Amino acid sequence: MRRAIHLLEEVDFRPMNSRRPLEYLTWLTRYKREDESRAEPALTSGMSIRSREIDLVGAFYAVGITGHPQFKAVTLWDCHGGWDGGWRQMMDIYQGVDERLFLSDIDDLRFSAFSRPLGAAPGCPPLGEAPAAEFYLFESARVRPGAALDYLEAVRTERAPLLAEHGHTLTGLYEVLFCDTEAVTMWAVSLDDHLATQRARDAALGLDDEVRPDPRLLDWGRRARGYLEGPWRETLLAPFPGSRLARGARPGRRRLRRQP
Repeated sequence: MRRAIHLLEEVDFRPMNSRRPLEYLTWLTRYKREDESRAEPALTSGMSIRSREIDLVGAFYAVGITGHPQFKAVTLWDCHGGWDGGWRQMMDIYQGVDERLFLSDIDDLRFSAFSRPLGAAPGCPPLGEAPAAEFYLFESARVRPGAALDYLEAVRTERAPLLAEHGHTLTGLYEVLFCDTEAVTMWAVSLDDHLATQRARDAALGLDDEVRPDPRLLDWGRRARGYLEGPWRETLLAPFPGSRLARGARPGRRRLRRQP
């Protein structure tokens, strides 16, 4: 079985116009729904590559109060067929720098975009089976050079069972590709479970005497520092209505997948 390849993109909007992320996410989810029934990929004028193998699985509005710059949209893509499938299709459009490469339909809507190519780590759940949820927890960890896969294995075997007891479902264990110092994880979670987890951690620190503490949450933090070398951050993402990971999405859509 070949490795799953994905793309995570963070898009911000300046000046701070709150309508711009709404317009962007509405435009994006609408045209990608149309692509689900597309038979063959095509390079189009104004909308770049149109393909069902470049699959928008997650479209999120970043919850700014958890540490994101405001305003931001985050998207998570599945490259069906891995390197030789959706990833090749994305790379092909750069050959010759065809003018159709550029997303002219949304000129001046975005201020900037930053993409992370992601490779699934061993034991990573299939992205096509990720559940719809109220929120997604997005972790970005700066690890020691070469330690990304070791860190992700520790997350899978140690942290994932712990957070499962606190209502978190692990959906992604990713090595950030073309560098050797970053790992990304994704978790589906409800608001109630997110808040209860924070309170259990506070209680373990002696800062909340109204709930039961879980000192294992602190133990994991100490354990994780053995792999980390720089910034570590967790923030929340809200699935955008109409996207596949939003609650109330059309049943069965998230399992739609073409085999290479």
